[in-house]
Amino acid sequence: MEAENLHYFEKAPIAKAVAHFAIPMMLGSSMNVIYSILNAYFLGTLHNTAMLTALALTLPLFAIIMALGNLIGMGSGTFISRLLGEKKYDDVKHVSSFAFYSSLVLGIIVIAVGLPFIDPIVHSLGSSPESFGFTKDYVTVMLIGSPVVVLFFTLENIVRAEGAAITSMTGMILSVVVNIILDVLVIFVFHGGVTGVATATIISNLVASVFFIFYMKNKSQFLTVSFRWFKASKEILSNVFKIGVPVFIMMIFLGAMSLIFNRFLIEYGDQAVAAYGISSRLLQFPEFIVMGLCEGVVPLIAFTFTANKLRMKQTIGFTLKTIITLAVVFGILVYLISDNLIGLFTNDPQLIQMGSYILHVTFLSLFITGMTTLFTGIFQATAQGTAAFIMAIIQGITLIPVLYIANHLYGFHGVVWSIVIADTVAFLVGAIMLYVLRNKLQPDMDSLVQ
Repeated sequence: MEAENLHYFEKAPIAKAVAHFAIPMMLGSSMNVIYSILNAYFLGTLHNTAMLTALALTLPLFAIIMALGNLIGMGSGTFISRLLGEKKYDDVKHVSSFAFYSSLVLGIIVIAVGLPFIDPIVHSLGSSPESFGFTKDYVTVMLIGSPVVVLFFTLENIVRAEGAAITSMTGMILSVVVNIILDVLVIFVFHGGVTGVATATIISNLVASVFFIFYMKNKSQFLTVSFRWFKASKEILSNVFKIGVPVFIMMIFLGAMSLIFNRFLIEYGDQAVAAYGISSRLLQFPEFIVMGLCEGVVPLIAFTFTANKLRMKQTIGFTLKTIITLAVVFGILVYLISDNLIGLFTNDPQLIQMGSYILHVTFLSLFITGMTTLFTGIFQATAQGTAAFIMAIIQGITLIPVLYIANHLYGFHGVVWSIVIADTVAFLVGAIMLYVLRNKLQPDMDSLVQ
């Protein structure tokens, strides 16, 4: 197993290597989106707009908890891949043990900080009087289960960083399958509503985390959860947080942007928030496919950065062509059947019209989002902390003023189009920084060709 993983890192043809790392991530991400869509669909069958609104409003909170997992997971994961490229296997064990235990500590901190302020948190999410109770129920469960969620996202990242992409995918799919089964039970059998849905999410993450722990203890040659390998040296902290903190900030910005976006949308009624919640879940499917591709190749880029920079350049080029192809294919599908897709979740004509419009506009950003994710992944994989940090904040810095101006000038339409504008600015900034990075690496690559 380990020799096979290293083969894909070092010797497999580029297309085959990218497929090995990216397809499992794409499938795993797709399953998460399918769950998200089914989740909204199951709640939608109850014909309670307030529940759907609560589900949309709690996305920023889940993004923050997930961000903590990615802070440790992405920071540790890219470091692990680079260490594997340098064949420093004992250091990999130290980093993986650090990732495991620090994730649990972060989750406990979330509980201690979040629960005493539950009502202010729910109010800050923008809940209306009708959706407040449902939103509070969901938030309470998510806060209590945050150690499990943080751990799940951390382990998924470091297992994939080792090259065990299929194992990472299996854990992600296991989580989704368990979640869907539990959702059906809690909604249709036990009538648990949003509380049941949130509880199902925590349990499914726990099942997948146990799966990853079993793999790390019994099948992985390099990763470990043993505390005797725990080490929080300056080198580990520096390399993990140099990449992990920008990832965390980026996801916090995304959560904050979602929160601010919802606060603007709520001015146009619960239907606008529900329409955005539905359309964003539908957009997540092609978006997560493309993002799965970009995030999936990060371990390969990180490994080849320390082992073979020419192979890294070829990997990036192949990934770019694949992003363009996927964006064109999904674009045609979305514009042909958007009304039918929104209609799966509601029979309200105004909600269908509003959701279809939001889907059309925000889908314009798919290619841009894919490229931005690839840029960010390259900066993370190559330990370019400053560039990763800039990518983490640029979209949020752009979106907030654009939202205020666009909402004032164009109302609802301006709010929706502000996403495309912010994504475009982030793309341009990332492209410029990548060009500078490319110039720095090019002499190294040329020497490899000669």
